[in-house]
Amino acid sequence: MILPTWRSIFTTSAATARRTFSSTVSLWSRPSIAPKPTLNLKHIRENPELYSQTCVDRNYLAQRNSPQEIIQKHEQWKEIQRNSRTLREKNNDIRTKLSHAKTFSGIEPSDAGKPSQDDGDLLRQARDLKAELQKIEAQEDVLNERMEYLAMNLPNLTSKETPIGAEPRLLGYIREPPQHPTTTHDLTWRNHVHIGTEFDLLDFSSAGTTSGWGWYFLKNQGALLEHALTQYAIKVAANHGFSVVSPPSIVYSHIANACGFLPRDQGGEQQTYAIAQKEEDTQSSTGLERNPGKSLAGTAEIPFAGMKANTVLNETQLPLQIVGASRCYRAEAGARGAETKGLYRVHEFTKVEMFAWTRGGGEQVAFDSMLAVQKEILETLGLYCRILEMPSQDLSASAIRKVDIEAFFPSRRGNNEGWGEVTSASICTDYQTRRLNTRLKPAGKTLKSEFPSTVNGTALAVPRVLAAILENGWNEGEKCVKIPPVLHPWMHEEREIRKKSR
Repeated sequence: MILPTWRSIFTTSAATARRTFSSTVSLWSRPSIAPKPTLNLKHIRENPELYSQTCVDRNYLAQRNSPQEIIQKHEQWKEIQRNSRTLREKNNDIRTKLSHAKTFSGIEPSDAGKPSQDDGDLLRQARDLKAELQKIEAQEDVLNERMEYLAMNLPNLTSKETPIGAEPRLLGYIREPPQHPTTTHDLTWRNHVHIGTEFDLLDFSSAGTTSGWGWYFLKNQGALLEHALTQYAIKVAANHGFSVVSPPSIVYSHIANACGFLPRDQGGEQQTYAIAQKEEDTQSSTGLERNPGKSLAGTAEIPFAGMKANTVLNETQLPLQIVGASRCYRAEAGARGAETKGLYRVHEFTKVEMFAWTRGGGEQVAFDSMLAVQKEILETLGLYCRILEMPSQDLSASAIRKVDIEAFFPSRRGNNEGWGEVTSASICTDYQTRRLNTRLKPAGKTLKSEFPSTVNGTALAVPRVLAAILENGWNEGEKCVKIPPVLHPWMHEEREIRKKSR
């Protein structure tokens, strides 16, 4: 019988044992090219009640028991570590003896450490120990992956400024709307769908044929308004110190997941559009992923955050603030009906997004900067808006705090008194950077790297702002829509939109 060399026996490779052990266990699988997350499991174990209550407050009821399960899995992992210590020590002892014994290559051993058993017996013991340790390592891997999976799906903690529950808190107004009763006229001529259709700005019928419900064509001055709003929002943000970036619209699904965007929400509704691939295109002949799944980005926040994945930022670069326009894709656009009619809820739209990386503790400055951009844009567009501190149940998984600005839509007075969200800004602390392996190198050479915070905000979402301009800019006496002066440079200097004569 030909025995293997001691080096081949001690080579650690528990993959086969792990696959066998975990065949009936649901594991958290991550593509090999995906950033390796560094989650703060210790903080979760030390504060299980805090994380459980956060899940309840934010309506993540399926995750409320995850902190306790993480503690249980960690105790199991420690027990395995304790039980395997003797085996590992014995394994190390045999390695030491074999390293001093005469090898099969004919090289003489040193004088010290003469083996007490012949090489064949030692190699057989080593082979048996290796098999046992591989099984143990497989169990450890399964436990570690389960803890990572549970932690990955927990929402961020919640800020002290955030109201607990479902009701937002009013922070203020940008031009309070005029108070007058709703009339039949408000529900017809001042409806953006009516205005847009009559003035040949919007075409929902043709879009329904080409793409389905939730899509639309912007035409003539409607299309010009989209470009004007985009350019104006980027200009304002750039004037506030944001660098302009054009992001991709297709992202790896694991990047979206790391940012807190899962395929389905807590209610089971589909949130993202996954790009279909044949199984043979996603895996190689060895079973490894060849082309991991991709999705259409629901917001530029995702590619912007992924832009610095597996990257170490220098403290001197921060705050790093960027802004860019992109097409956004939302699979769940709301139920059909008057509340979602027209441009208010759509599956695809143009949005100008702001994103920033800051050192921990510097999030508020970036947050205030984004709010200043949002306020300037909406005020100069002449819209009536209110500013809300959003409640815990309205926060995304990654956010600890979110402020929304809602515009007034005259035709929607029967729903939420006419208010509808047009921008939002969120602080995400290190939730995304830990999952994307984005690190920060502090200025001090001896200091360890840490995880920066991220902040994101909508500078302008075109469809809703365009709809608000059509409704609020409607001049009944002249039967036209007044274009906000700040948009004139991108509107061929047109001051108003009138019905075209046929």
